[in-house]
Amino acid sequence: QVQLLESGGGLVQAGGSLRLSCAASGRTVRSYGMGWFRQAPGKEREFVAAISRTGGNTFYADSVKGRFSISRDNAKNTVYLQMNSLKPEDTAAYYCAADQLGRATDRSRAYDYWGQGTQVTVSS
Repeated sequence: QVQLLESGGGLVQAGGSLRLSCAASGRTVRSYGMGWFRQAPGKEREFVAAISRTGGNTFYADSVKGRFSISRDNAKNTVYLQMNSLKPEDTAAYYCAADQLGRATDRSRAYDYWGQGTQVTVSS
């Protein structure tokens, strides 16, 4: 079993930055693909970014491309989401997920493990 714990969320003004972390425990996730998703109140969960097991392949939603950056440190069993130029529409709960097949995919059903989420609120 893999446990994922997100951190780094908070309240930030529009144009600001946050870095989310996703720390894995229970087993190493160095062979897992990792993804970030978000869900705003009243909306469906949506894909944000993903990274393959080696970190060599990354994938972003169009809405965050050029502003967000996903990375991983396999030695620390941790994945990061650097969020810059934040907008009010980025306000959501952000979730980390792990895919046993090591892919960088936007399909939520591909992910086997999910964290509990961290809230990001961007004020205008």
